[in-house]
Amino acid sequence: MPTDLEIRGSVVPAAELSWRFSRSSGPGGQSVNTTDSRAEVSFDLAATSALPEPLKARALRNLADRLVDGVLTVAASEQRSQLMNRQAARRRLAEMLVEATAPPPPPRRPTRPSRGAKERRLAGKAHRSEVKRLRRSPSGGE
Repeated sequence: MPTDLEIRGSVVPAAELSWRFSRSSGPGGQSVNTTDSRAEVSFDLAATSALPEPLKARALRNLADRLVDGVLTVAASEQRSQLMNRQAARRRLAEMLVEATAPPPPPRRPTRPSRGAKERRLAGKAHRSEVKRLRRSPSGGE
């Protein structure tokens, strides 16, 4: 299992990831209460030097609600095996960092509706108006 994370061309060394293991509340057999299969990985995003400054700033801004004192923590406890939970937590952390460091989408260029689109819209409105007018009683009031 590779230990370093690659985020948009930058490599986060395994030394910057800290792991914690605890008993999982998820699926298990007889040994469910005795094995520490829940994996939790923490990454100090605010203090890292592995990411370039623009990516780090973008990640800090996009993950601000997930960070506690600049540290991003991801847990996994779906599997019975600690190794599989480690892989899942590591994968989730990498996906989260890749998504958070993505460049912003290009700004929307405002466009105007075409003449044909305006005509179709007005024709549809006129048709609905005619349908509703024909539903009315001839006396007009009731």
